[in-house]
Amino acid sequence: MKKTTVYIWMSTMVVLSVALFSGITFFDLAPTLKPIVAAANPAGGEPEFRLSIYGSFEAPLNKPMDLTKIGENVYVTDTKNNQIQVFDQSGNNVLKFGKKGTKKGEFQFPYGIAGDKSENIYVADMYNGNISIFNSEGEFIQYFPDIDKAIQSPAGLRIYDEKLYVTDIKSNKLLVFNLEGKKLMEIGGAGQDEGKFIAPNAVAVDQDNQIYVTDSGNNRVQVFDEDGKFLKVINGSKGGKGTPLFVNPRGVAIDSNGTVYIVSNLSHNIYAYDKDGNEVRVLGGMGTDNGKLYLPNGLYIDDRDAIFVTDTINQRVSVFY
Repeated sequence: MKKTTVYIWMSTMVVLSVALFSGITFFDLAPTLKPIVAAANPAGGEPEFRLSIYGSFEAPLNKPMDLTKIGENVYVTDTKNNQIQVFDQSGNNVLKFGKKGTKKGEFQFPYGIAGDKSENIYVADMYNGNISIFNSEGEFIQYFPDIDKAIQSPAGLRIYDEKLYVTDIKSNKLLVFNLEGKKLMEIGGAGQDEGKFIAPNAVAVDQDNQIYVTDSGNNRVQVFDEDGKFLKVINGSKGGKGTPLFVNPRGVAIDSNGTVYIVSNLSHNIYAYDKDGNEVRVLGGMGTDNGKLYLPNGLYIDDRDAIFVTDTINQRVSVFY
């Protein structure tokens, strides 16, 4: 082979290597190469932006509203596409299921999502007014058997200790069921008083079985004991007594230290509070750069304390740890 040909090939390889490095460094392709495999911040450091999940080029997320982690996969309600997208921990799409409609396995507005210990997937459809259950392969199993016909417009979903917690936008209530469909408890009703809601959006339960409900229309999070007794308000002010800091709060989640994270949708932030109600950090801020948010909505914290948030206008899931 002539020296000129060799030099051309060497030059080509150098150019390609530089292009790949530049793509990873400047266009943020690197996060897709960083699976979450260990405890987040094992030394107790502050959560940092680590990863964006957009979906594939052929099927990007469009208005992702909520998410959960089941096993090692992340399940996202891809609401405007009327489907569920499933990703591995590097952000690669591994499964999609659902389509627009009113029949079994179809959605009009998929919103809340949760998984049980058998890795079945529960999806709340606000407009169809039901909760669909799928197996881990995305095959429709059945509608959630709402024995008392209490569900009208389900939004947030979470499963704790074999109980399904459902926020219902239309009835302004939190509903609690066993997984066989029997209603065990309801909290709320329309109003601004303690224990009342206007458009309750998301729900979480901490290690002490206290229940946290984002009361979106009242710009607060209300906290109840496991029997549904009102305990306190979190709204960003001291003792929850002052003017709310939150503007349209949406997702809520609690990490292993008992720190409560709350999405403030219209201020594009996630606020975090310790057990004494002290603000310990703020994530996000309005923008399109990595680590910034634009109308964030759903929130999930996994058992490694990695924080997942649906960033609706940016059409992605952002991950912090």
